[in-house]
Amino acid sequence: MVASFERFGAAHLGAIALTFIAPVVLSAIARFCYSSVASRVISWLFIALLVGHNIESLILLHRDGALTIQTALPMHLCDWAEYMAIITLIYPNQWTYELCYFWTLGGTLQALLTPDLSYGFPDPRFINFFTLHGAVIASVIFMTLGMRMRPVPMSIVRALGWSTFYVAVAMVVNSILGTNFGYLRMKPAHPSLMDYMAPWPLYILQLALLGVVFSLLYYSPFFVLDKLRSR
Repeated sequence: MVASFERFGAAHLGAIALTFIAPVVLSAIARFCYSSVASRVISWLFIALLVGHNIESLILLHRDGALTIQTALPMHLCDWAEYMAIITLIYPNQWTYELCYFWTLGGTLQALLTPDLSYGFPDPRFINFFTLHGAVIASVIFMTLGMRMRPVPMSIVRALGWSTFYVAVAMVVNSILGTNFGYLRMKPAHPSLMDYMAPWPLYILQLALLGVVFSLLYYSPFFVLDKLRSR
């Protein structure tokens, strides 16, 4: 019998805790060692975890007889955030980091807290889901704390611009394949923040507004820190 997912049950809370505790510990190790070698080793551990997730996803889809272009195409925003994380971990740079930062905290974090998921632990699909979302969030935390990367004011503008590009691409793909990437055609099947929004298509405008608000919110710690340093 397949275990059903229990929101904020022991397994869910454990996944959330591991997502935040692990990168903080790894960041402390990287900074304590004062070694680029330690940072690169940790980065490649994250890369292996994220790449492994993609391979496992295809295996699970094939096992369940659900491997199609619609299910395998990496067109959710979390997928794009994952690829930005992999690029940044391999080749640290500002542009992919800031996209990963805002997309992860604005979207992937919400998916971690309110998963669109039916399967509970120890089902492989549960593990696969939290491997992706947890590892992407943990990667961003490590990049920020361990690798000392950070967004700048223009990062907000660039992230919103690329987010608009993502929405446009996802809408085109959805219209061609009949998919629901970005939840732009319908709300998630399981409870989420979107349940409190207006019906389709008005909630897309609400999501866009929230994107701006969340971008400002997630940049605010750096804004405050810069102000304090300027004094």
